[in-house]
Amino acid sequence: MEATTRSVAAPPEGALSELGSAVGKLVAVDPDARGLRVGVACARFNGGITWRLLEGALGALRDLGADAADGTVAWAPGAFELPLVARAIAAAGADAVVCLGAVVRGETAHFEHVAGQCAAGAQRVALDSGVPVAFGVLTTEDAGQALARSAPGAENKGREAVAAAVEMARLLRALCDPVRTDR
Repeated sequence: MEATTRSVAAPPEGALSELGSAVGKLVAVDPDARGLRVGVACARFNGGITWRLLEGALGALRDLGADAADGTVAWAPGAFELPLVARAIAAAGADAVVCLGAVVRGETAHFEHVAGQCAAGAQRVALDSGVPVAFGVLTTEDAGQALARSAPGAENKGREAVAAAVEMARLLRALCDPVRTDR
């Protein structure tokens, strides 16, 4: 299964080089957080899980070269409030925003309302502001799944959300700069 997951997760070896010779311009960037202002909107609800997501996110920022002084962490009451916090972080000049939360299915329709509106709101912030907003909000069937996805290590969804946000910030800069595509 590991080989199958790996083959789905990345293009075949050498594919980007081949693609570069088939198009006029290929824009691909490395996730490098140096010089980027990255904000994290983190929900307090299900805080034992979101704290683990935040630890993964902050670890990824360090690993990607971010300066701690360029980061912001803002605590929101819950996942439903994350898009508004993300909008404020984007408006304050962030290059990327990461939303972290955990919505665990219960016995009512509350899960669908909160998870769906949180996702739609985060996407709306990104589209309206032009600032990448990564969705690191877990939507799980039970607490065990949430704990597994927030466990320390490479599979931590907070870590993955930061990598996506940073890569998107670099990609948008490269697409908007007609001269340089290597940032």
